[in-house]
Amino acid sequence: MQNSTVKPSMHALTLAALGVVFGDIGTSPLYAIRECFIAAHISISQSTVMGVLSLVFWSMMLTISVKYVTFIMRADNNGEGGIMSLLALNLRSKKIDKNKKIFLITLGFIGASLFFGDGIITPAVSVLSAVEGLSIVTPSFNQWLMPIALGILTALFMIQRHGTGTMGKLFGPITLIWFISIGALGIWSIIQTPYVLTLVNPYWAIHFVANEPKVAFLTMGAVVLTLTGGEALYADMGHFGRQPIRLAWFIIVCPCLLLNYAGQGALLLRDGSAISNPFYLLVPQWGLFPMIILATAAAVIASQAVITGVFSMANQAIQLRYLPRLTVHHTSDVEQGQIYLPFINWILYVSVLILILLFHNSANLAAAYGIAVTMTMLCSTILVTAYAHSGWQWPWWKIAGFTIPFLFIDIIFVSSTSVKILAGGWVPIVIGFVVFTILMTWKNGREIVIQRLEKDALPLELFIKSVSVSNDTKYVPGEAVFLTGTPNIVPHAMLHNIKHNKVLHERNIMVTVITQDVPYVQDKDRLHVEKMNDHFYRIFMYYGFKDQPDIPFALGQAYKELGFEFDMMHMSFFISRDRLIHTVGDGMAPWREKLFISMYRNTSPVSDFYLIPTNRVVEMGSQIEI
Repeated sequence: MQNSTVKPSMHALTLAALGVVFGDIGTSPLYAIRECFIAAHISISQSTVMGVLSLVFWSMMLTISVKYVTFIMRADNNGEGGIMSLLALNLRSKKIDKNKKIFLITLGFIGASLFFGDGIITPAVSVLSAVEGLSIVTPSFNQWLMPIALGILTALFMIQRHGTGTMGKLFGPITLIWFISIGALGIWSIIQTPYVLTLVNPYWAIHFVANEPKVAFLTMGAVVLTLTGGEALYADMGHFGRQPIRLAWFIIVCPCLLLNYAGQGALLLRDGSAISNPFYLLVPQWGLFPMIILATAAAVIASQAVITGVFSMANQAIQLRYLPRLTVHHTSDVEQGQIYLPFINWILYVSVLILILLFHNSANLAAAYGIAVTMTMLCSTILVTAYAHSGWQWPWWKIAGFTIPFLFIDIIFVSSTSVKILAGGWVPIVIGFVVFTILMTWKNGREIVIQRLEKDALPLELFIKSVSVSNDTKYVPGEAVFLTGTPNIVPHAMLHNIKHNKVLHERNIMVTVITQDVPYVQDKDRLHVEKMNDHFYRIFMYYGFKDQPDIPFALGQAYKELGFEFDMMHMSFFISRDRLIHTVGDGMAPWREKLFISMYRNTSPVSDFYLIPTNRVVEMGSQIEI
């Protein structure tokens, strides 16, 4: 079930990482520098241009190179990264009390919810900013920019169901050409104005902040656009490993981005009117169309990377029981991480279309972009600080040395982007709030259901003893498999089977699927089999949050351990189909209970999720009041 054992070379992994990991941050030059000046209404002068460029340089160095690439990427969960993995790492510690655990789960959910918002905004802003270069070729394209962007995005979401394996092979080379091109454009502009390279001197940033503190504060809300996609470096670590991502960043991505930003700054020093679109105005007239095509391809790649990231995050949340079961299609027989979630895909698509129709251009969307990025970065900083204490066991002075400066930077970014809430920043907040509410409601609702099931339940061992000594118990030939999330009590489906059919099968097998806080569980650790007597067996199946549970396959392995012959045609899978009834009383607020009941009713069938043949499934209904 694991990926191919053929290990790609470091060069191949680094090239592949370019196409998947750095697509988002790689398209930031299309709009970031322009927004730094327009958003804060900065007049073009040597001190302001150099000040903004210095802020961009040091923000990238401190936040991406130091915080993410050097520190946060060390917090890997068996090689996996991302905010859900980081949350799982923190929850693994036995030192955490209940209140702290709730706080960390809340932070993780907030970060995950905002990442979902990022998955909506990134395709809209990157594709729009790429096609807006057409307006420089001729203003007659202006009326067609939005339809072209909508057409490209429609095609992108339509092909998701086919998987990204074939297209993914092109991502790395195209993104490499993109970075080399924007770096070369930057070098050409720098050669004409080499003075711009003094941006590495922090004096310019300090001078800008000291002389115009209010303007500098507002500017930071646009500077953060140069850091979008920083979370992807960590989230995609499991696909490529830490070393290829670090190599790609320091050797290709970071130098090319900084060269392009410096080149745009050099252009502004020569011609302040170029602020209308400094990226495309760097390009010679003969190269505009090729650059627009390349930028659009890079924007599509950036969008694809974020969409794939949302699929992966949603799947992890489902496996960790933080989201209801959704239909998951595996689009590759080789790469386990290539998945497609139809419901999530079309929710993203409709949301992206609404955003484009609402905001019309990339400049308006940029205001909505920053706050999702900054709040996610803040959540990651707090979570990694907690893990530095519980996991790495750093001394307090080392934790303070890491946390205080980066927390300070993150708070500045969050504060500066929060000014734009009315101008569009409300979008990721609303999206994040909706997703957060769904995550928390599902988590709390499941806990309430389990409590209700256990409250009046019959202990399994007591039940087995009673039926073993009873002469009235009748056994019929065959095998019954009962899926249960509460292994110590009698499954509802078993009780209903006795109540209505007055019989038990000769062999009754209780299967409990347990998702652990690791990405993958090795085959040797997959199963734990217990023989309770000749008629009753209990099987625990362990999966990681990136594994695809396959109950028939695992059951076949368990049968080998027990020495039984495995024949699917002699099996019946009994599944409880619970009907939830809303009642007034303890639990969640009435509207949250109704939301949970609605989600519960619309979860994908258990048989589909666990790959059980539908013709072997028997559903037994019951009612649970919550």
